[in-house]
Amino acid sequence: MIAGIGIDMVDVRRMTKWMHKPALMERYFNPSEIADIKAKGEGASAGLAARFAAKEAYGKALGSGLAGITLKDITVKSGLNGEPRLLLTGTALAAFERKGASFIHLSLSHEKDNAIAIVVLEYENRN
Repeated sequence: MIAGIGIDMVDVRRMTKWMHKPALMERYFNPSEIADIKAKGEGASAGLAARFAAKEAYGKALGSGLAGITLKDITVKSGLNGEPRLLLTGTALAAFERKGASFIHLSLSHEKDNAIAIVVLEYENRN
């Protein structure tokens, strides 16, 4: 059963500016995300925008927003087959546990100046 759905879109040009502001990057992204993004070369801004959209979409899927959640506690990583996955720690994990959800589904996309993410939280089968 679906516990929550969130979607968000980010302007890639906004993230291009962020790439030149290390303090801003470190505020919203953890070191592993920053390293992954920098390794992307020309696609870095689009990847960064998609990751930021995923964090915002997660807050929307919770239904409570991101109040009280440290954005660095939400990490976008690639799964075994390259699929995007959310790794939650600290405040983000605590919010997920309060929601009572069991699974997170994430989809990312970007085209030219826009990046989009959708997050679906799912409860374990409740009878």
